[in-house]
Amino acid sequence: MSRKAGFNSLDFRNKIGHIGYWLAKDYQGKGIMSRVARALTEYAFHELDLNRVEIRAAYENLRSRAIPKRLGFVEEGKIRQAEWLYDHYVDHVIYGMLASDWENIR
Repeated sequence: MSRKAGFNSLDFRNKIGHIGYWLAKDYQGKGIMSRVARALTEYAFHELDLNRVEIRAAYENLRSRAIPKRLGFVEEGKIRQAEWLYDHYVDHVIYGMLASDWENIR
């Protein structure tokens, strides 16, 4: 599979969605995942009526981290050793967007 994106989880009680994505190297750098993340965020706020969307990315994965930054998400913190990836733990950076913020930057 060369690409994958969607909601890793949806918490309807707290109105939070967690977006996750992966894209093969041949497809990176073309704006594909930025457009997908934008569409998922729009869907979360306008169709699912969520209040918050989170994107978590490995600290060292600068391309993945650039996507929420490009969309105006706020960097909110880092979780140490959040994921076992290949053969070691990686830290995650958390990016958040609130529905009210999204409406202001659109």
